[in-house]
Amino acid sequence: MKFFKKFIKWLVIVFGVLVMVLYVTDTDYLLKAVRTIYLTGHSTAYLEDYKKFDNQEIENGTPQPWPNHKDYNSSKETKALNKINKTNGTIAYVIIKNDSIWFENYYDGFNEDSQSNSFSMAKSYVSGLMGKAIEEGYIKSLEQPVSDFLPTFKDGLAAKMTVGHLSSMASGTNWDEAYYSPLSITTRAYFDDDLEKVMLGLKVVDEPGKSFKYASGDTQMLALVIEKATGVKLYDYLTESFWKPLECENPTLWQVDSEGHDLVKAYCCIASNAKDFARFGKLYKDHGKWNGKQVLDSAFVSKSLKPVYPDGEMYGYGWWLKSIKDKSFFMMRGHLGQYVIVEPNDNVIIVRLGHSKGNNNEVGRFTSDINTYIEEAYKMLKDDI
Repeated sequence: MKFFKKFIKWLVIVFGVLVMVLYVTDTDYLLKAVRTIYLTGHSTAYLEDYKKFDNQEIENGTPQPWPNHKDYNSSKETKALNKINKTNGTIAYVIIKNDSIWFENYYDGFNEDSQSNSFSMAKSYVSGLMGKAIEEGYIKSLEQPVSDFLPTFKDGLAAKMTVGHLSSMASGTNWDEAYYSPLSITTRAYFDDDLEKVMLGLKVVDEPGKSFKYASGDTQMLALVIEKATGVKLYDYLTESFWKPLECENPTLWQVDSEGHDLVKAYCCIASNAKDFARFGKLYKDHGKWNGKQVLDSAFVSKSLKPVYPDGEMYGYGWWLKSIKDKSFFMMRGHLGQYVIVEPNDNVIIVRLGHSKGNNNEVGRFTSDINTYIEEAYKMLKDDI
């Protein structure tokens, strides 16, 4: 008993010293990481982790459900699709043809209204909000300097950084996109209680606007720019600009860094469902129109869906671009394989949400699972690809 008490005493002392060291070294965000992720048995962010964080609600307006296609659920998953869905832990797979639900299925206890983390699919929304802010005159153009809104970046190479550079992933900052390292800035940004402070600590080390480098920090900095420009919290701007106008069926949540600082994790973390996520793909497919109303400038939409840099042919302004044979897809993409994939010429939208994208955890590149989700959808549709 005496030994046990001594052991507990030393354990408490060691833990106290460890906590003190974390605060002294400004790595106390790791305490939240351990509490919300690692102690739950995960090694990285996961689909329902939004329940562990502070969130702000995105209200919906008058909901307008998607119509069902005349051939609704007339086809079943192919053998290959069943296999990858099981292996990668798919929770939702939806095919929308001619703006109608052609096929939908949900797995692992999830249903059509279940919320799950968008992860980096949120980047497409933020880029769209930038377009909206330009359209409404809050931001002059894609070429407006970031320093007009964030004076921290007014000197040296940073002075050349523009709003457009942030949306197209070409800021030149020292952001390190590392999801599985507890000491990376990506991890810090996910758990830190003061995300603005983290972002203002970035350094511009390469000339902006020269090449594509996938960096979640670019989108987070863009969120700061939009909030400074509009004077509106980004979650409110999303509500009024897109969530209500697109007649989403469900309200949603957007994670914030903390109640005190109330800054959205703009590079990720909108908790919604497959069919409401799909609406943003439809908006861009239809050149910014929704039910005949121009919700987003068509010229901006068109510009967003073209490559910006020769070495970044897979990326426009907030959207991923991919060709397979004669098909041209644009898509929203997120960690662990969250996808809204659009082929405008075929009027097809494919949504896949799930726990994993397979063994390949490469960041900023297309993984092989994407081809499978596309190819098997076209087989189900009995169309060639």
